[in-house]
Amino acid sequence: MITITIEDRDGSRQDLEVPEDINLSLMELLKAAEYDILATCGGMALCATCHVQVNEGLNQLEEASDMEMDMLDTLPDAGPDSRLACQIRVNNSLDGLKIRILGVN
Repeated sequence: MITITIEDRDGSRQDLEVPEDINLSLMELLKAAEYDILATCGGMALCATCHVQVNEGLNQLEEASDMEMDMLDTLPDAGPDSRLACQIRVNNSLDGLKIRILGVN
């Protein structure tokens, strides 16, 4: 099992335990867990409504693509630890990841 800690916009935290072979993006996982994520573009890195801050485990993620970086550059609250949840594939290397949801709802 992979454990990912989610901090919602209101500051509440929850540990999500997911199977290692789930084959979803972090955005899809958040939506399945009923977090209020718009994901207007359906995971194409075009809307940034799934913007998250990576509090722990940033080095565990694959590098952001140029397209993701371009979208993050449009956000006034994006920082060096910002990512789009739609561009993060859930896999074994994410065990222990801690994120905070920032995207608009």
